[in-house]
Amino acid sequence: MEIPFWAAAKRATFGGILRGLLVVLCGMALSATVLAQGVLRISAIPDESPTELQRKFSKVAAHLEKETGMKVQYTAVTDYAAVVEGLAAKKIDLAWLGGFTFVQARLRTGNAVPIAQRVEDEKFTSKFIASSASGVKGLADLKGKNFSFGSVSSTSGHLMPRFFLLENKINPEKDFKRIAYSGAHDATALQVESGKVEAGVLNASVWDKLVSEKKVDLKKVRVIWTTPPYYDYNWTVRGDLDPALVKKLTDAFLKLDPKNPAHKELLDLQRASRFVATKPENYKGIEAAARSAGLLK
Repeated sequence: MEIPFWAAAKRATFGGILRGLLVVLCGMALSATVLAQGVLRISAIPDESPTELQRKFSKVAAHLEKETGMKVQYTAVTDYAAVVEGLAAKKIDLAWLGGFTFVQARLRTGNAVPIAQRVEDEKFTSKFIASSASGVKGLADLKGKNFSFGSVSSTSGHLMPRFFLLENKINPEKDFKRIAYSGAHDATALQVESGKVEAGVLNASVWDKLVSEKKVDLKKVRVIWTTPPYYDYNWTVRGDLDPALVKKLTDAFLKLDPKNPAHKELLDLQRASRFVATKPENYKGIEAAARSAGLLK
């Protein structure tokens, strides 16, 4: 029997509405997964010692619990790649990343979003250091020396230093006697101080902290060069988090005020004067540097 046009149209319209409703409901279910669980899972690249990271991010977790009303769980990881994979597998919701790690996370997930960075991260730098006994006084003196980067995936401990070395006509693989990867910024400083390597590079923020806390002997180690500035660290969320939650998280960082004693304690641990909003476009230079240095295909 032939179905009248109006009846077919009515059924088609109803079917379309039903399908559309199912799509919306599925999207809401996915984006609300974290809210349903009531647990926000955060992590960070392991760029310092585990005890220091725990000290820093337990304070962040407490602040976010207060601001979101959710339970916040900080999970330590052993390498940079684990944070990227955690975001991709939806096992981590919010992560503290370096600029290069963010680029990797963005490429890996397709939708990771940076929401906040320290003011200091808009003009971040790295410090090249050398042992006093090495005779190294500038970049040119590094040729033929044992040298340590931080982690392979570190922005300030590897990528940008490598990029600037190449700009200065120094090829690490050809010009250094031996290359080491310490895994963390503070570990690099200790390797240079102990004489395990003659020189290395680490981020300026960690270097300044080590100096201020007298954890490095300036009679044994000295800064020989500081890089030009670049964008670096940020807080990044999974792209499919509920927008309302993303706004709460962003606001939680942006509202931190150094005039508030509790806030100042957290900011000091993060070595931040304040947090400001950021966006993916800020890290295009990092991506370009990574491709130029051969660290991204």
